[in-house]
Amino acid sequence: MSGTIEVKPAPTAPVRKQVVTPTRRIKRPSRWTEARRSFRRHWQLYLLIIVPLAYFVIFKYIPISNAVIAFKDYSPIKGPWGSEWVGFKNFELFFQNPVFWSLVKNTFLLAAYTVLASFPIPIILAIALNEIRTGFFKKTVQLVTYAPYFISTVVVVSMTILVLSPQIGFFDDALGLFGIPEADFLGDPNYFRHIYVWSDVWQTTGYSAVIYLAALAGIDPALHESAKIDGASRVKRILNVDLPGIMPTAVIILVLGVGNIMSIGFEKAFLLQNPLNLAQSEIIATYVYKTGLLNADFSMATAVGLFNSVINLCLLVFVNFAAKRITGNGLWS
Repeated sequence: MSGTIEVKPAPTAPVRKQVVTPTRRIKRPSRWTEARRSFRRHWQLYLLIIVPLAYFVIFKYIPISNAVIAFKDYSPIKGPWGSEWVGFKNFELFFQNPVFWSLVKNTFLLAAYTVLASFPIPIILAIALNEIRTGFFKKTVQLVTYAPYFISTVVVVSMTILVLSPQIGFFDDALGLFGIPEADFLGDPNYFRHIYVWSDVWQTTGYSAVIYLAALAGIDPALHESAKIDGASRVKRILNVDLPGIMPTAVIILVLGVGNIMSIGFEKAFLLQNPLNLAQSEIIATYVYKTGLLNADFSMATAVGLFNSVINLCLLVFVNFAAKRITGNGLWS
């Protein structure tokens, strides 16, 4: 007698439902609480920034409120806020002035020339000094190139005038030895920009090179060792290790330089200026000085200065945006 055996499935254990208990959200301290906590921990560091912060507030931000006189017919008796409101009249008068385009062109060309000439030379000097292994020669070159930065602008201009003067300067005599005719470098407007720019390059190259030397010192030496193992020459190591390493620093310096392209220095331009080279030496900074202080037209001078500052701000934002898109580095990255 054959029979079938029925296999019954084993009973399964009942599934317990998991009860999800709500988690308590941790309440983060407010920003004010975090600020007070940070101040108690690092009060010495906050104490150090009080003086520079007060400087910027007192001498930079508070005077901004007085820029309102650019939109008024300023009277020293009535003050900035009591003077008559004239709107954009001062700006219109400046834009309609026959010297407007001449001032803008002279300022822009002089500043652009300065940026283009003074930007690559410190990088070349810093890389050259970084490759020198002789300590005495390296320190001597650094001292010779860095020392002119401590010479005041008035002394630099005086030295320039003494060297280039047609009567007592030796530069014309040196050119005469090579059969080159004498030239009035200080009186010819075509020489003004070259004199201004290259005297500025001579004065500031050593100081700017120190910044790039500090950036080069922060490059990992293992990168150079790896490049040597791969057979890279010194030039290739400079192009593929040193230059990319200092690129963020170079971009920031370039952006700041272009951002101040319309704020070219007043002192050197004014001191090198004379009636003969006025066609190229008259820039916005010297025009503001003559209009505001010599002619006592404070409203017009403020309007011109405000216009200059707005142009600088636009250039700074634009160049920083372009540098951020091209190189990935910017002022606020």
